Amino acid sequence: MRKCLTLSAATPAYFRGFTLIALKEGKEGEKEEDHAGTFQIIDEEETQFMSNCPVAVTESTPRRRTRIQVFWTAPPLGTGCVILKASIVQKRIIYFQDEGSLTKRLCEQDSAMNGVTDKPILDCCACGTAKYRLTFYGNWSEKSHPKDYPRRANHWSAIIGGSHSKNYVLWEYGGYASEGVKQVAELGSPVKMEEEIRQQSDEVLTVIKAKAQWPAWQPLNIRAAPSAEFSVDRTRHLMSFLTMLGPSPDWNVGLSAEDLCTKDCGWVQRVIQDLIPWDAGTDSGVTYESPNKPTVPQEKIRPLTSLDHPQSPFYDPEGGSIKSVARVVIERIARKGEQCNIVPDNVDDIVADLAAEAPEDEDDTPETCIYSNWSPWSACSSSTCEKGKRMRQRMLKAQLDLSVPCPETQDFQPCMGPGCSDEDGSTCMMSEWITWSPCSVSCGMGMRSRERYVKQFPDDGSICKVPTEETEKCIVNEECSPSTCLVTEWGEWDECSASCGMGMKKRHRMIKMTPADGSMCKAETTEAEKCMMPECHTIPCMLSPWSEWSDCSVTCGKGMRTRQRMLKSAAELGDCNEELEQVEKCMLPECPIDCELTEWSQWSECNKSCGKGHMIRTRMIKMEPQFGGASCPETVQRKKCRIRKCLRNPNIEKRRWKEPREKRRSEQAKEDVDGEQFPGCKMKPWTAWSECTKLCGGGIQERFMTVKKRFKSTQFTSCKDKKELRACNVHPC
Repeated sequence: MRKCLTLSAATPAYFRGFTLIALKEGKEGEKEEDHAGTFQIIDEEETQFMSNCPVAVTESTPRRRTRIQVFWTAPPLGTGCVILKASIVQKRIIYFQDEGSLTKRLCEQDSAMNGVTDKPILDCCACGTAKYRLTFYGNWSEKSHPKDYPRRANHWSAIIGGSHSKNYVLWEYGGYASEGVKQVAELGSPVKMEEEIRQQSDEVLTVIKAKAQWPAWQPLNIRAAPSAEFSVDRTRHLMSFLTMLGPSPDWNVGLSAEDLCTKDCGWVQRVIQDLIPWDAGTDSGVTYESPNKPTVPQEKIRPLTSLDHPQSPFYDPEGGSIKSVARVVIERIARKGEQCNIVPDNVDDIVADLAAEAPEDEDDTPETCIYSNWSPWSACSSSTCEKGKRMRQRMLKAQLDLSVPCPETQDFQPCMGPGCSDEDGSTCMMSEWITWSPCSVSCGMGMRSRERYVKQFPDDGSICKVPTEETEKCIVNEECSPSTCLVTEWGEWDECSASCGMGMKKRHRMIKMTPADGSMCKAETTEAEKCMMPECHTIPCMLSPWSEWSDCSVTCGKGMRTRQRMLKSAAELGDCNEELEQVEKCMLPECPIDCELTEWSQWSECNKSCGKGHMIRTRMIKMEPQFGGASCPETVQRKKCRIRKCLRNPNIEKRRWKEPREKRRSEQAKEDVDGEQFPGCKMKPWTAWSECTKLCGGGIQERFMTVKKRFKSTQFTSCKDKKELRACNVHPC
């Protein structure tokens, strides 16, 4: 196995020199047999083998650099683990060796570079032809590759490729991207790539094309994986394709020169390959949405690695393998002509061929799917011996078991124009027309031609009289003045936008040269026209049952809930105005409301002018608790207060001690009626308590004591009116 090794420095660091070696685990490199595998130089301007140690790689010239790459071919199985070591030099006195990620241990079970192999292409000895179906499963999604995943514009471009001989290379690791590959890699446009493939008509048997996918990933029950069919023969037994991962600077996935011919002179039954992205070497961006930054000079095609750049979405400081972004499955679906495989056919081979030869009308519709009868086949879309297609439709009346999927309501069948049937023994079977050659002139009127070849001569031995070449006039850039904008010829028409009825199709061309006088180029680069497909049969909207209502959007109180259903019939069969989502209000138990209180009032004055008393403060209830909310805490607080010690009249005290107890009680009762006696004054009795300021929630009452008589000889300042407060009606409202 061959791997592409990358030595890179994180920006803004750099290195001037380096050395790379590969050692068997446990060896020091003192002997030649201590080294493992072989290095291969990719860029001679950057790297070279060391003169005094040919098994090691070093720099060609000492200069600032941030990355180098070489190929390394692993030793034979059974060698054991290999230690890849690097040392780098930043300055004469600053170097690093064998530290951290500068040492990498690889063992035989490691498969970090699936798909990057250097297998020789052998001559094919198989007979007849084989037909294959390529199915592309893109699994690049935010769930599988969350780092910096582009949510809005993620997609796979249209798949473009072909079955070809070993004399033609669409793309390969270590090679340079053609203009067609560059346009796929940077723009997602397959037009130039298809033009390049068709120009190699002698080396290419089938052009492989499949539609783009927007967005990049959807479940297979919502969108089928794109697929395309192609054929191979003894000389054109290789298959290559590519598709852009977008948005990206110039990143793609694909297969290069996949050989479908076996060494036993048969045809491969199935190929399954997980794909990692590769860099086309034409743009230097490091993130999905990096601005355009052309790579000058252009670099070679290489697989992306997890150590390319810290800002890369695939970056892993440990240097682990990149998780695959797609899977391609290539299955053989038919063989034609006499086969000469050495190994006898197995059961899978026989079943595959029988399936290909099975009658078209065999019905495998589940019993739980009730359909109308098929409509008659439409007319063939081709009136010549070129391949076309015809269509028939049916209506799904009922789906008795939702767990069992129902087949499609449309059926397509390949066909050709009158007199071109496969069953006609006197008919020449012709290939499709190869695309028109470029116009013979770049300005004005010229000629162009196209060719096709005989795929099968008549069984009755007659001569093929069907023309294999056509010519026609062509006009390119009618005006040839300095203000003329030179453009290419129009490309092939795209497929019709509708599968039935009226649609639109487009074709494109490119600007080759802007006007010499500097004026604006006014030439159109896109042309559109109407196209008519077989008549549409009206099929009503087929909808799935409503889903269950979602949970309420709130946990208490008023909220919203939704339910959905899906459109099961194809959208292109007609507009469907049925609603696919419903929204309604929902009500859950009221949310608990806690008690709300005002802030505490200021503390009242002490209710005594001397001795021990108390002060109070209150707060009001703003909102009573509801629906199980927190209850109200206290609304009245009381605390002790002491102004000063009260002084009493000594004569009265002496008399009280001398008089009998009954007399003291009599006088005390009299004082309560007449008023309290204070030093220097006599007070009136307390007034009655005032009405409470609130009926509930905590109020205040007050009462007063006024001075009745003030003694002239008094010198006490405490002889003044008194006021006393207390809380009332503290129960909740």
